[in-house]
Amino acid sequence: MEIDLAPKAPKGSYAGDGGSYSSWTPDDLPMLRVASIGAAKLTLNCRGFAAPSYSDSSKVAYVLRGNGVCGLTVPEAEKEKVLPIKEGDALAIPFGVVTWWFNPNESDLTILFLGDTSKGHRPGQFTDFHLTGPTGIFTGFTPEFVSRAWDLSGNDVAKLVHNRSNDGIVKLKDSQKMPVPSDKDRDGLVLNCYEAPLDVDIKGGGCVVVLNSKNLPTVEQVGLGADLVRLHGGAMCSPGFSCDSAYQVTYVVKGSGRVQVVGVDGKRVLETKVSGGQLFIVPRFFVVSKIADPEGMEWFSIITTPNPVFSHLAGRTSVWKAISPEVLEASFDTTSELEKLFRSKRTSDEIFFPTK
Repeated sequence: MEIDLAPKAPKGSYAGDGGSYSSWTPDDLPMLRVASIGAAKLTLNCRGFAAPSYSDSSKVAYVLRGNGVCGLTVPEAEKEKVLPIKEGDALAIPFGVVTWWFNPNESDLTILFLGDTSKGHRPGQFTDFHLTGPTGIFTGFTPEFVSRAWDLSGNDVAKLVHNRSNDGIVKLKDSQKMPVPSDKDRDGLVLNCYEAPLDVDIKGGGCVVVLNSKNLPTVEQVGLGADLVRLHGGAMCSPGFSCDSAYQVTYVVKGSGRVQVVGVDGKRVLETKVSGGQLFIVPRFFVVSKIADPEGMEWFSIITTPNPVFSHLAGRTSVWKAISPEVLEASFDTTSELEKLFRSKRTSDEIFFPTK
């Protein structure tokens, strides 16, 4: 049965005074279930607060716009990390980590979450466990259990557990104080993709920053790699595939362009235009290529392995350049003259091909 690979925007939004939470669902984007990937976006308005929660899935969080604060508490930690976050920041969030998010600024803060749901309760969707609010964990325990756990009276427990009527996302009063973030807490936990050294930089073509276990050690714990790609106007991204059985999950941050994906038996399984806010997933070993519209295109991707390896089918580093001339001639059933012409092209370009 063929699976719909068409790019989609998120659906199923929860909105409140503090902001909104929207997610992509496997019913609308079937590849989420196939790849066991979850995808969601959190937007916090001014003074918006996403209360502490943990998830059944490891994730990579990417700040799409705005500045704010993130709190992380790992199991058995004596003190939480309170991080200042800004546009372009990427964070890897392993299993068991409790997080909260806060926007103290006038402009909105929007965060993208992409993660592995293979060990989750619902393949293709995140299940978040809130610590407070009407669906918080402790609302399910009897007062006796909570009183014993916290060593508090029943009245005090009732005030704590049932005081917050809103679930998940709220707007804090101006008088409510919050922890002051520390730049030191960012070390080893956050990588800003706009400030990091470029792994690839092609004049007129595009640039790439790759997140891996070397520059962001926590990606090893979440089992995911990631990258931010900026493709200049009219430029092309070389046809390529992940050669280590990984899925490519791509969120278009801004701009637009055309995408083609080719799969089994040389069949083109996707040919479409993508634009900012859309998500699509490339199946394992399928070959994908993109051409940016005149305004360019930027996308953030996760790959379902912490240190992905890609094979390209065009450009200086393509497999064709490594294959011997005789084998290439035999494969294409062509002349040595045409083989030499083919090999003489794209001898300096790699990955990105600028518009002519």
